[in-house]
Amino acid sequence: MNYSILTYGIYLPITVVLTVWVAKTLFNNGRIFLVDIFHGNEALADSVNKLLIVGFYLINVGYAVYTLQIMGEIDSVQVVIEKLSLKIGAIILILGGMHFFNLFVFFRLRNRAQAEVTAQ
Repeated sequence: MNYSILTYGIYLPITVVLTVWVAKTLFNNGRIFLVDIFHGNEALADSVNKLLIVGFYLINVGYAVYTLQIMGEIDSVQVVIEKLSLKIGAIILILGGMHFFNLFVFFRLRNRAQAEVTAQ
């Protein structure tokens, strides 16, 4: 049995499913922040939200494909699990980091938008 092909066959679907799940969560829950940031302009908020999701997919899927190569021999199921844990763990950390970065940006933009409203 070719354990490398098995590892790729497990890694890619898990990575894509995790990326899609996080992207949908960010898309659905980030919309309200964007509407607030853009002072109720829902069309602009939805447009920016879609652009953010496209960028999110490009970065995460691109990274997953870029790091697809597995170094070293995979000669047992134990090594498959170990390699998968490292690769999927890295993807999860990147997704989490991007999630918190998005929240940071949204809160900064929201605070700036609220300051503009109070200044008027």
